[in-house]
Amino acid sequence: MWRPSGNAPKRNIRFLKNSIMGIVARQSIKGTIATYIGVAVGIVTTFFIQTKALQPEQIGLIDILLQCSLLFSGLAQLGTSSSAMRYYPFFKDEENRDHGFFGWTLLVPLVGFTLFLLAFFLFKGTIVDFFTKDGGAGAELFPKYVNFVIPLAFFMLYLSVFETNSNLLLRIVLPKFVREVGLRVGTLAIYLLYYYKVIDFDGVVVSFCVLYGLATLINVVYLLSLQRVSFKIEWKYIKPQLKRDFMFYTLFMLTAALAGNVIPMLSKFFVAGEAGFRLAGVFTIATNIAALVEMPYRSLGAISRPHISDAMAKQDVKQADTLCKGVALHQFIAGTFVFFLIWTNIDFIFDLLPNGDIYRLGKWAVLILSLSRLVYSTFGVVTTALSYSKYYYYSLLFTILLAGMSVGLNAWWVPKWDINGGALANLVSYSIYFVLLLVFIKWKVGVMPLSKKLLPVALVILALFALNWLWTSILTPLFVKPFAKPIFGQVLDAVLKTVFFLALGMTTIYKLKVSPSVNDLIDKGLKMVRWKK
Repeated sequence: MWRPSGNAPKRNIRFLKNSIMGIVARQSIKGTIATYIGVAVGIVTTFFIQTKALQPEQIGLIDILLQCSLLFSGLAQLGTSSSAMRYYPFFKDEENRDHGFFGWTLLVPLVGFTLFLLAFFLFKGTIVDFFTKDGGAGAELFPKYVNFVIPLAFFMLYLSVFETNSNLLLRIVLPKFVREVGLRVGTLAIYLLYYYKVIDFDGVVVSFCVLYGLATLINVVYLLSLQRVSFKIEWKYIKPQLKRDFMFYTLFMLTAALAGNVIPMLSKFFVAGEAGFRLAGVFTIATNIAALVEMPYRSLGAISRPHISDAMAKQDVKQADTLCKGVALHQFIAGTFVFFLIWTNIDFIFDLLPNGDIYRLGKWAVLILSLSRLVYSTFGVVTTALSYSKYYYYSLLFTILLAGMSVGLNAWWVPKWDINGGALANLVSYSIYFVLLLVFIKWKVGVMPLSKKLLPVALVILALFALNWLWTSILTPLFVKPFAKPIFGQVLDAVLKTVFFLALGMTTIYKLKVSPSVNDLIDKGLKMVRWKK
């Protein structure tokens, strides 16, 4: 009779680990490709199609409806996405269909949705009054469309829930493709249909509901096709201790979500309520331009999070500190260069945008919001370190403090300075928040993302700004004057200026040896160029 050798179990374990890591790697690569395709579609849609097809007040109205729906759905989850990640290992059992765990992920959000639906109808009058008190363009449309928040929020809620369920089963590609590409292509199609008068504005709002409904349906069908999930809850499997732990965690996450989900939307809400939907549309475009500054952090944050979690779990403070410093440095390098390129080409960007003269009102808001995004993306890694430490519950206090500051400053400055007031409230709130958080995490955890290497990067960027002033004063007129149509000269000037300063800045960073990782990346790029030659 054949008997397995003593090494067989070990080989099987190694095979299983390699198989799982292979799945994760393949899914991650495909997911990353989907993300970048979505970014490209999103840029075209947001900056060129949306601004051409819609009036500013319509952009503001749609953004507020989507933001309200996103807020509604985020709170109604009752922390399901986070708790699912935390508690799934306790239920994981392929033979028993995970003891109906996925049934819980449907039931808990449904309870949350019911509660917040009641709250919505209770405070609907107050919400409408807040967004229509300005009485400007678009204000009359909000009461007409406010009820569409309900189906939008419902579909957004379960789109996120089913996406989380797929992630738990290590199947992220299709849900990620649906969110990153499908929704953006659908949004592009909606705006084009409106632009060519196939649908009216009522059709635009209804189409968004249909779009999110279809996205949710695709995720449901895909999840069921995996033949792994069971929505039949095994009530007896839930032990009292697990139930108490789950209730406490859910209460914590709900409170955190209440503050955390509101903060990014506060300035938009105050601008729409105090300054009107037309300026809210301008503010939306300014926010989207500024968001480009933090794009590198999305990848850096996702890559570093598991490593920081592992270091904190092992109480390896030195390793966690090194990781945080590395993330902060590389995001600061990437973020400052993106910020530099945006601001030095800001007038050209508005010249390219359809109806750019209208959105140019948000020029200074772009500057302030870009600085805010730079602060957030550079130091945001400390929130990860804190959340994985034994002091994680303090993150709730800091989040509530941030929410309080943001509400107070927006209420004070938006009536005075409109969109610039909203942008400034955002910057000041996050700056104070991170100063306090950096002091706390250094004191309690021993982690500090600030390092001396940030200084030479800041000096390089400041020097580039000074050189850009000289370029704009001396060379820009020489490039623009020869052309009958100034736009051709502006394009030439923008391209040459961008290439020159990007090359100069990166060469300086390389020579200063600020980051070995950046230097290695540049060396590999140069070797590839030489090899092709």
